[in-house]
Amino acid sequence: MRRVGGPAVRPPRDGERRGWLQGAPPPLWVRALPLALTAGVGVAALLTSDAEDLGFLLGAIPPLAVLSYGPLATAGLGAAVLVILTSSVFHLNRPGQADLLTVLFVALLSVFVSYVRSRRDVQLDTERTIAEAAQRAVAPPVPERVGPVRCAGLYRAAERGTLVGGDFFDVRQSPYGVRAVLGDVQGHGLAAVATVAGLLGAFREAVLDLPDLVSVAARLDRRLVVDSSRSAYAELFATAVLLEFPPDSARVRGVACGHPPPVLLRDGTATQLEAVPCLPLGMGLPEAVGSGVFTLDLRPGDQLVVASDGVWEARDAADAFYPLTERLPALADPDPAATADRVWADVLRHATEVRDDVTMLVLDPLPPPPR
Repeated sequence: MRRVGGPAVRPPRDGERRGWLQGAPPPLWVRALPLALTAGVGVAALLTSDAEDLGFLLGAIPPLAVLSYGPLATAGLGAAVLVILTSSVFHLNRPGQADLLTVLFVALLSVFVSYVRSRRDVQLDTERTIAEAAQRAVAPPVPERVGPVRCAGLYRAAERGTLVGGDFFDVRQSPYGVRAVLGDVQGHGLAAVATVAGLLGAFREAVLDLPDLVSVAARLDRRLVVDSSRSAYAELFATAVLLEFPPDSARVRGVACGHPPPVLLRDGTATQLEAVPCLPLGMGLPEAVGSGVFTLDLRPGDQLVVASDGVWEARDAADAFYPLTERLPALADPDPAATADRVWADVLRHATEVRDDVTMLVLDPLPPPPR
């Protein structure tokens, strides 16, 4: 995240976040390999009477089955191997007693390993489901529309296998209009989830009770100060942007607390709003928040894009930062979700490696109804 001076969390797609070695189901070729090997050796043994040299391949079939099949299927493939070895039809009926015992032992051991793996997979799937539910409870998905504002959020945690890290965002309806927040806490990964949960809880309560964004930001600042005081060595802070769309008003108000201001998409151009970022949250100086307040009159078709450092600071092979404002006009779409997806895909093309949490909030305020 940026230092001083310087879901809805969308569930990750399996292909983006989890490979076969990270717990995803094995690819089709892995599942087909033991079946293809069994069929290939069997057909080859039928077509030639001198197939003894192929017999050693059969010993690899039960261990290969362990990678993707349960104990019953593994036992079935082990039985098929023994049938091929002992049947005169396949011309492989002359293995030694030691060879048969070796294959039988490997097959039985493979069945046992497959049973253990299957039980562990069930347990890991259960734990993963519970973990994902807990993480989504911290940062539930952003609705497609909150009041007069269409919304889309995109979150890609830097730590593999997690849905929530050190970034956060939320959009809420309040008596004072629609209010949104996007922020980045110190650190990332699971270690930052407790801080994220505390900030989101404080935000959701504050937007209902406090009449202005400065007071909401001060409440979040106090939350971090209190949490930091529990440890003598904790130095919790967070950058954040808070936005407010007042009811029956074609304008947006915002507070930038050490975070880059939103980018305005208007008439095919992208412009970062002018705002003087105040100190990050957690510094214990709520009176300094007001310096980062900005106001913008909105026009029909305007979109606001708020992005975390994972977007702004994504670097290419030449160590150049991602040019969000330059790329955004070509990536914009009337659908906020499509805009977020296109920016994420473009960040992946630009960056050699994305090491920070990537968070985006795209807001499309609809014009107020005529009076």
